[in-house]
Amino acid sequence: MIKYLGTKKTDHGGTLYVFLINGQEKHVSESALKQYPGCYEALPESAKARIAANRKWLQKL
Repeated sequence: MIKYLGTKKTDHGGTLYVFLINGQEKHVSESALKQYPGCYEALPESAKARIAANRKWLQKL
């Protein structure tokens, strides 16, 4: 079971996504979402749009 709980800011200004995975709270960075199957799908559309915008911006570099 995977449930999205929200986001948390790091000391360096990054964003961590907070999930409840099998009863344990996990803080997952954007780059580590692929390591946790089902987490990306559990994100709300607003978070997915933010991730897509970040990836588009990085491609311009």
